[in-house]
Amino acid sequence: MRPDARPPAPDREQLGRDTEARAARLLESSGLVLVARNYRCRTGELDLVALGHGMLVVAEVRLRTSRAYGGAAASVTWHKQRRIVRATRHLLAHHAELAHLPVRFDVLVADGPAAPLHWIRGAFDAR
Repeated sequence: MRPDARPPAPDREQLGRDTEARAARLLESSGLVLVARNYRCRTGELDLVALGHGMLVVAEVRLRTSRAYGGAAASVTWHKQRRIVRATRHLLAHHAELAHLPVRFDVLVADGPAAPLHWIRGAFDAR
């Protein structure tokens, strides 16, 4: 590499994994217990699922390296919310031990790889 050349850009997938790991640590440090990471089903994916304070917390983690198009929080569109709700219904249907709990949908966002996480509790509901 030439001395004046830029270093390669970080791998986007690795940045996403790192941000998700930071989000998991934040949830755990607040007293929540993680019960699932990257729960996948035909209808969607749930980044983090945690138990705490008598409820099931479904957390979507979003990272954006640019504030263009509204940033990380704006990227959780109604369409994405609907997919999260459907995946949550699938999770509850297949894990009866969780089905009795109230569910809260949170979003954890970072507008840059080194930016602090902003935790939006109760960001949306199941409608």
